[in-house]
Amino acid sequence: MVLKEFAVENMPSQVLNGTCIYHKSSRSMLEASLLAEAEKREAIWIARDLSKCSGCRRCEIACSLFHEKRIWPEASRIRVFMLAPGIEFPHFCAQCEDYPCVEACPTKALSVSGETGAVLVDAKACVGCGKCIEACPGRIPHMHPTEKRVLICDLCSGDPQCVRVCREGLWNVLMVVPRRDHSYKLYARTPEEIARDLAVKIYGEEGKRLL
Repeated sequence: MVLKEFAVENMPSQVLNGTCIYHKSSRSMLEASLLAEAEKREAIWIARDLSKCSGCRRCEIACSLFHEKRIWPEASRIRVFMLAPGIEFPHFCAQCEDYPCVEACPTKALSVSGETGAVLVDAKACVGCGKCIEACPGRIPHMHPTEKRVLICDLCSGDPQCVRVCREGLWNVLMVVPRRDHSYKLYARTPEEIARDLAVKIYGEEGKRLL
């Protein structure tokens, strides 16, 4: 059934022969309701179960396609590391509660999205100084491969493409959850630190010998 929308004076909302007719006041109420719902939207965070990662790198492909309009893993905001055999995992922004990268930026090129909680990069203001990389506990921001600007996960404006493809592949390493009052900075760790913990989790004490 094809629905067509009309604003009709002095007529209640109804459906006639597959045509949806709205009174103007009803439409205004609907628009106000949708706006209020949008304003109530919560900031999000990407939960991660790194031991499930297969190293397929679909997240890198999806991220670069979304942001760079081509497959370009080097320009992906999420990067997959393999520092030991069988231990691969995604590495991306943890959205620390105190945002040290934002505070460290001398040109104010970094800001925090009020809608998603993600760190946003103003490419025109960024000079590629690397101060944000130094300030990050996990050294997660990295430089664009051809341009003088930093790359940081922006949560794809609320619809993270990495999560989408990970769930489509049934790996479920990544999952979108509401952002709460937690210490997300605990997840901002270097690849070496993460790999050591995963090696022990996967291989037991023998894993310590791999790194």
